[in-house]
Amino acid sequence: MANLSKKQISMIHAREMRKLPTPAEDKLWQRIRHHQINNIHFRRQHPIGDYIVDFCAPARKLIIEIDGGFHAGQFDYDSERTAIFESKGYSVLRFRNAEVLENIEQVIQEIKKVVK
Repeated sequence: MANLSKKQISMIHAREMRKLPTPAEDKLWQRIRHHQINNIHFRRQHPIGDYIVDFCAPARKLIIEIDGGFHAGQFDYDSERTAIFESKGYSVLRFRNAEVLENIEQVIQEIKKVVK
């Protein structure tokens, strides 16, 4: 990998991450793939700059992140990422793992509100 660009490495990493989704990522993906929400195309584990986002609707400049357990520094890291994405014109929706796993219908309704 020494001769690969950062973008190429990021794309390889994203491809690997798509093979092993978390249960929450898989559950949400089953509900948003194939243009199921307002005919919007979502990508999963999509590279944006130096980061890989859980889900992205490029045409709508929308990012959806699913947050797992929190640990020291996680809030600051997530806030920094959000600020970077917003500076590039993206909107960011964040959901906790538990929200997706326990109340997927509410999560879908929140996404629909943003993309209508």
